[in-house]
Amino acid sequence: MPNYVCKLDKALYGLKQAPRAWYSRLSTKLSELGFVPSKADTSLFFYKKGQVSIFLLIYVDDIIVASSVPDATSTLLQELSKDSITLSIF
Repeated sequence: MPNYVCKLDKALYGLKQAPRAWYSRLSTKLSELGFVPSKADTSLFFYKKGQVSIFLLIYVDDIIVASSVPDATSTLLQELSKDSITLSIF
């Protein structure tokens, strides 16, 4: 039996598909919550119901949320964390 040494060039989290999979999971969850993707920019999602408007912009691994009602932002972040979508709030 030969003795081989293998070198790992990339870890799984470093694969090119990882960001695409994360974006797919996030966009699916946002659609379930009633967000609509922008036709002009694939990284922009918006939600409008009554007096509540929320804009969510995804940039690489950052998310920017702007809302007409502060409680709506908190509710959105709670919903995303229920689905184990990792969020760091700064």
